[in-house]
Order: sequence, then structure tokens, then C-alpha cells
Amino acid sequence: MNVRAAAFVLLLLAANACAQRANARFAAVPKSGEAAQSTAAEGFLDFDLEVPACGRYRCEIDLTAAAEGAEVWVEDYVGNPDGRSYDVTGPIRAATGVVMRSGSPLDKGAHRMRLHHKGGAIAVRGVAFELLVAHSPTPASLTQRTDDGEWTIVWSDEFDGDGPVDETRWAYDIGDWGWGNRELQRYTAREQTNARRENGNLVIEAHRVGNGPSWTSARLTTRGKISFLRGRIEIRAKAPAIDGAWAAGWLLGDAYRDEKSWPYCGEIDVFEAVGREIDDTSGDGKNHASCHTRAYYFKQGNHISQTRLVPRMAGEFHVYTLDWFADRVEIAVDGERYYVYDKTKGPLEWPFADPQCLILNLAMGGGMGGEVDPKADRAQFVVDYVRVFGRR
Repeated sequence: MNVRAAAFVLLLLAANACAQRANARFAAVPKSGEAAQSTAAEGFLDFDLEVPACGRYRCEIDLTAAAEGAEVWVEDYVGNPDGRSYDVTGPIRAATGVVMRSGSPLDKGAHRMRLHHKGGAIAVRGVAFELLVAHSPTPASLTQRTDDGEWTIVWSDEFDGDGPVDETRWAYDIGDWGWGNRELQRYTAREQTNARRENGNLVIEAHRVGNGPSWTSARLTTRGKISFLRGRIEIRAKAPAIDGAWAAGWLLGDAYRDEKSWPYCGEIDVFEAVGREIDDTSGDGKNHASCHTRAYYFKQGNHISQTRLVPRMAGEFHVYTLDWFADRVEIAVDGERYYVYDKTKGPLEWPFADPQCLILNLAMGGGMGGEVDPKADRAQFVVDYVRVFGRR
């Protein structure tokens, strides 16, 4: 059966400290103090949370009983006006005790949540959230001229030398919550196995964990450091050819706080490649160029996208370029333009009047990555440089 929101009340622990301490913890618990049960093979439990601070959270689900083979996941913003299902944990194998996911993005404020289960009955003592990383507003933004003049570099990372990533330019997104696409990787921070400078390049390297389906990888972002508005952005990179690998260099609106922010905040995909589309012999593959806005995005099946065949995409570096003007977005590979987005009727079509941050990441599996090669144990996404230009 389904146990509704009336079966839950909110218990806040150390509420004053939540806004100050990164390890602040709060929970929703059954009203009776005993485990709430859902005896059907598939169902859900609803609960409400008042989140005290925006950031990335660990979600802990305390199960007093779980049928063998049962699976749970947490949905945020239940009943939202857009009719979306905001998955903030991905599927978790249910087991008696505490099961968890990390990195779930939650904005400050009221959240109606739903604990889904399938594959068997469960009993839940409570659902707790612990703040791992508080949201850091981006302190600076560069606005570029795009009219007459020569393109001049205004910001870049050449990834010269060897060693850790330059944290004056990049922050780490962390966690294994599925990233809205039920991806398999856990993104780590400051693990050079997953992200490092090597021979003058950035290497983002995914590694399988043991013999199972889980992976580690890295996702770098300029959020909290610097964001950009208009200009030319170049990413010189080569893609991994492993089936299931999903490498990307893209922009996300600086207004992003949690999954409800997207796609209102806007997204521009400059470089996006999946290994299953890369020829194992030649290394030829496809680049996907896309813009996602509230008016046009992939989850409602109408996003505006284009692909380009790239010879030796996996074996050689290519330059993927975004030209971002006040009234359009253009994307090219090795100087050949093949994509234009020019829908500008208000912020639902054109959120690109506001700054965006840069992101470089390597995902495994998920909705676009697809099934991962069971024989693969690692994959590499290599970036020579990222450069931002303005007219001077």
C-alpha cells in the first residue's frame, strides 16, 4: 500500500547549526516513531522537508526491513507544475540498515519528497540528509564583446605540467546520485586517479570499482570560481571510445541550485560524445551539439540538437568551438560551423542572457551513455585546453 505524507512529520536536528556546519544533518521520520511500512511489491512513501541550506547532500535511508531484490529511490518536488520526476538518488538496492547516496542537490526551502520502492515490500525508520558541500555563489562573471575586433583570450586553462587540477580555476562536483540520468559513476574530489594534469593535458579518467557496475570519475566546474556571458569558447579534446563512456564539455546556467533549476537556467553542449557511437577501428565518432531551455529540452522530446561526424574523434585532438552571441549560439568542429540555436522569445527560449559556468566531465552509462562494456575497467577523456575569447 502507499503511505502518504500524513504518515510523516519533519524532525530538524541542530537546526541553527545547519546554516553554519557542512556536516549539519536533518531527517524526516514516521509520526509514530516506528517504521512506516509499504507492504506492496511496488509503492511509495511521501514526506516533507524544509531544507535549511542550498548544497550537495548525502541521503541516508534507514530500512528496518526490505524484501530481497527490492530497490528504492528518492524523488524531489513531488507534484511540481512541470510534471517532472526529479530523481535525486538513482536506484539503490534495498537492504536492512542504512543505504545511501551522496551529492544529491537540494536548494534551500520546502521540498515534498517521495521514497519509491519496487521489487518487494519495505519498512522505513526514517530518511536523513547531511550537508556535504554548501553551495558557493560564483563571485565573478566575464561578459565578452562579440561585435567588431579580434578574438582575444580573456580566460583559459592550458593544463600545463603535471599534477593536480588548478583549484583556482575549477571546483569538483561530487557524488553518486545518478546525476538525473541514472549514471553509474561516483564523482570524486582531488583524486588524481580520476582527474589530473599529465604531459600538459587534463586527464579525466573513469575506473570500474571491483567487478561490479559502479565506477569512479571526475566532474570539474567553474561554478563558485567564475562564469561567462557571451564570447567564443574553445575546447580542444579527444574522446574515449569505450562503450558506455559519455564525455562532455559544456555550459550550465550559473542560476542552477538543484534539479528544479534545470532547464530554466539553460545548458549549452559544445562537446558531447558517447563511446558506443565511435568506430572501434577508425576512431571516427559523432559530436552532439545542443541547447536545452525550458521551451526546448530533451526530457520533453523537442530539444534542438545536431550531430557532426568527426574523423578519429577518439585518436586525435579536435577543436570544439562555441560562438555565443546576444541573439544566437553557433557551434563548430575544427572551424566548420554546423549548429545554430536562435530562439530568443523570452527567458523560456533564451536563458542565455545570463552567465553560465563551464563543466568538463566523464560519465559512465546513464540515459545517453548506454550499456557499459563489461570488459572495460577504465576510460579516459583528455583535454588539451579550454579558452574563452572576447572581441578586442
